[in-house]
This record gives sequence, structure tokens and C-alpha cells, in this order.
Amino acid sequence: MGMKLAVLVAAAALTVPGTASAKAAFATDCGSGANGKSGYAYAGRQTTRVAHGIRATITPLEAPTVRGGHVAAWIGVGGRGEGPGGADEWLQAGIASLPGGAPLVYAEFVRAGGKPQFVSLREGVEAGQPHRIAVLEMKGRPNWWRVWLDGATATPPIHLAGSTGRWKPIATAETSGDGAQVCNAFAFRFEQVGVAASLGGSWQTFTPGYRFLDRGYRLSQLRPAPGGARVTSSDPIRPYAFDARSLG
Repeated sequence: MGMKLAVLVAAAALTVPGTASAKAAFATDCGSGANGKSGYAYAGRQTTRVAHGIRATITPLEAPTVRGGHVAAWIGVGGRGEGPGGADEWLQAGIASLPGGAPLVYAEFVRAGGKPQFVSLREGVEAGQPHRIAVLEMKGRPNWWRVWLDGATATPPIHLAGSTGRWKPIATAETSGDGAQVCNAFAFRFEQVGVAASLGGSWQTFTPGYRFLDRGYRLSQLRPAPGGARVTSSDPIRPYAFDARSLG
């Protein structure tokens, strides 16, 4: 399926937190910023080591309730200030939902010095419908990345300057009120989360490190994997899975 360019969502409402050391605090009841100012809230994990990509099967466990702004569950690399010279640079892909619309699979990227680019990859995602998503640096092409969806390439190559061998991937849910103090409700499952040890693959188990967890949200690590999933010869990494959901 070819890419379908979508409008930027509220000037790139979907965004990426900084590294663990520079993570912003969003400390009110459910996702809005301190002192009534709007902000982002997260429930997820950053891996402990630098990698060349990340993959996960992401499932919306129920239909999100989006009163304003958006909710999303995504995997990605980079972040605010993570590009050359402290520029914003990132690539993420996942499932997002906006007010009044069905969830969709999307990709978003920012090249150093550029503006966020939002791409709709598949629309009409239903509750309980899983999608296998990967953000992966290309074999033999350092600093060039692609998004994969359900086993097929979903974007053309994306150049992210100075990115190779620098970033610790993230898997997280996120919400923002887009200027309003609202409580959006969501529940997402992340399964078979893995990281790429080399360009193009060599998948290994995601080792959870820094925890993104703002007030009003919950992370639940699933042991064993849901449904008694077992490792097979075609998928040699040990399963890592977690749920991220709102408390409301």
C-alpha cells in the first residue's frame, strides 16, 4: 500500500519525549501540564541500550475516548534535542486516535532542522486488532531508516543525520489535550517487543530501562506473555510485553 500523506495533527501533536535525563514533567491528574497548562503524558519504557531499531505488536484493547488532542501508542527512536547540534530528530510509528475518529496506524518523523511529518499508513483500526510495527535502520545504509507494517515496508527510506549507533529506542503510550485540560482514556497492549542489534535486524529482547509514567496512567508488565505465547525458531527473542492504560 502506498503512503497517504495526512495533515499535521495540531502542528505535530504526536511527539517524542526527550531522553530520560531531560524528560519533561507532566504532573496533574491525567495528562495536562502543571498549573493547568496543557502537556504530554506518557506510560512506557526506554530500553537500556543503544540499538538500530525497535519492533512491537501493538493492539488497542478498547476504543480510546479522546475528548481533546490525541492518544497514541508508538515505538520509536530519537527525540527532542537528540539530533546533530541538539536539533530535534526522531522517527516513530504506532496507533493513534483523534476526537471523533477511528484509530489509525501512522508514522511521524522529524529531520534535523525540519518540521514534523505525519503519515497515515492504515485507517480504521478496530479495538482488539493487532498490528506488527517496526522502526528499523536499513542494512548497509547507516542513518537511513524505514517503518515496517505487518511484515511489509510502509515508508520510503528516511534519512536521519548522525543517528546511527546513538539512540535507545522507546515503546510508550502517550496523550495530550492539545491546549485543553482533558482526561483521555485508552488501553494499549505491546507484545513481542524487541530491538535490533545491527542494521537491518538481528532482533533481541527489549530490556526495559527508564520508565515514563505520568500521573493518571498505569504500566503492567505481562509475565508470561498473553495467551501463553512461546518462542519459536522463526522468532528467537524472548517475549517482552506490557499494557499501558489510563486509570479513568
